[in-house]
This record gives sequence, structure tokens and C-alpha cells, in this order.
Amino acid sequence: MNFRPTKFYLLLFYVLLLNCNVQKKQLTKDQFKLIPQNWFNGKTLLDRVKILSSDEYEGRETGSNGAKKAKDFIVSELRNLAVLPLAPNYIQPFSFKKSNTSYRGENILSIIKGSIYPEKYIVLSAHYDHEGIKNGEIYNGADDNASGISALITFANFLKKNPPKHSVIFAAFDAEELGLIGSKYFVDNTIIPLNSIKLNLNMDMIGRSDTSELYIIGTNHYKQLQSVIPEKSLGLQIISDEHDGIGKGINWTNSSDHASFHSKGIPFLYFGVEDHKDYHQPTDDYEGIQPIFYQNSVYTAISIFKKLDGMQL
Repeated sequence: MNFRPTKFYLLLFYVLLLNCNVQKKQLTKDQFKLIPQNWFNGKTLLDRVKILSSDEYEGRETGSNGAKKAKDFIVSELRNLAVLPLAPNYIQPFSFKKSNTSYRGENILSIIKGSIYPEKYIVLSAHYDHEGIKNGEIYNGADDNASGISALITFANFLKKNPPKHSVIFAAFDAEELGLIGSKYFVDNTIIPLNSIKLNLNMDMIGRSDTSELYIIGTNHYKQLQSVIPEKSLGLQIISDEHDGIGKGINWTNSSDHASFHSKGIPFLYFGVEDHKDYHQPTDDYEGIQPIFYQNSVYTAISIFKKLDGMQL
């Protein structure tokens, strides 16, 4: 092939310009430093994602050996934090059939009692299952949803040190990828009275965004929650008017486990990002997680929880 210098330099200029524009949208280390040091350990947060999305966990398909390893890891983390189980040994088992295949799922449930409103509950949730192994390739699900599970455990650690006013249930749901089965089972077979659950905060894919956009969905349905949503947070652009039944985006109201709570009339906020090129692909690996964006997303979720917990729900 002949070398064409004019086109080469034009292409080089375009690439440099594009890279510059992307960098302007990315977060800086200085913005990360604004997170209070006593809130959580960023390295530990990332390490959990790396573990859960490693090949050893085989993509965490419901009922698989990888899912069992993930369950054991999550339970071990909760025990180490001295967070009490809500179900016996933390596990709420359930069985179901899908496409003529029988499955056995296991929700992981724990609790911290509230200091002022112990009979009113906020459920913090994230699903730990993923796509498993397909055609010999492991779907590790780093963003979907090891990112949400590590954030859930981080929440538990934070609230052990900073006791909440409302009681908080930490729900690591199984079988989300098979139709939100675990969260549906939870709301249909609640261990506590359903009318005591005042709010669900669900985290599903919060680990990466090339445009630094974090979506927080739910305020179109539950307008009383609008006041706690900031426009920006440590450089993140917070978007709450898309994917919520309004705006041009696809409606995410029923896209993850928050839908099970919404179906019972329980207010929810869903934290997530736009689908990216590795969504439901074997390339959703730990290396794709963007540490500063991810840690600032977790900070934002905790900040919003604190505002909500300060209200009488």
C-alpha cells in the first residue's frame, strides 16, 4: 500500500481532537480526592469487582458452581463486617423453571436495624448473577453486575460505621438475568411485612461511562424523590429525565430488580449507565471498569441514601 501523507496527518489530527474531547469529559484525580476518606476504601471496592469478575467465578450463572462461589464470597464479606443475616445463614432459596430448565436460586439477605425508625425499611439491592459460559467463553460481568455487588458490600461497611435511621436490608439478588426472578420472589415472599418497605435503591452497572454520565431513574414515577437528586456529583453528570418513561430514551422502569418493587407500589431509585460495547459480552471484564467514575458513582449513591435516610419515609 502506498503511503499517503496528507490523509495520514488529517487522520492523526482527527484522532488527537477526538481524544482531547473525550478527556474533557472524563473525571480527574482531584475530583476523586473530594470523597471523604472515612466513607470507603476505593482499593477494596475495586478488588471485590476484580475477584467476582475473574474466570474462577465462571460468569456466575444461576445455579452454577460459579454462582455458588460468588454467594460464598458475598456471605463471607458480610460476616466479616458483622452484618446480621435477615434469612437463615443469609440465604433465601427459591426454585423455578425457564425454557424447560429447572433452576435453584439463592438470594443473599442481611440487615442493619435503624436507630430511629427500626420498623421502616430501605432495601439496597444489586444482582450477583450473570450470563455464565457460552460457546466456551466466560461472560465475567464486571460492570454487570460485580460493580453493583461490591457497592452493596461497601454500603454495608459504611452503615456499620454510620448507623442508619431506618432499618436497611442488603439484598444481593439471584436470577436477575433470567427475568428478575430473585427480586420477584423476595417481594412475593417477604420476610418482613411488605408495607414496611418504604424504598428500594437498586444498583446495576455503575462501573464505567466514557461520558461520565450516571443515570438515576425513578423520579418520574415517585416525584417526592426528585429533591434528593443533584445535577452533578464530583464531576459526574446526573441524568434523571431519560429512561424513566419520559424523554427520548428507552424506558428502564422494568429493566432491573427495582421493577419488582415498583410492581408493588414501593418507590425506587435505579442507579445505572448506558449500555456499552461490552454489555452482555464476554469482554465485560475488570479491565473495563473506570476506577474514578466507579468510586464517584458509589459516593453519589451513598450521598443520596443519606439524604433519604434523613427523611421520615
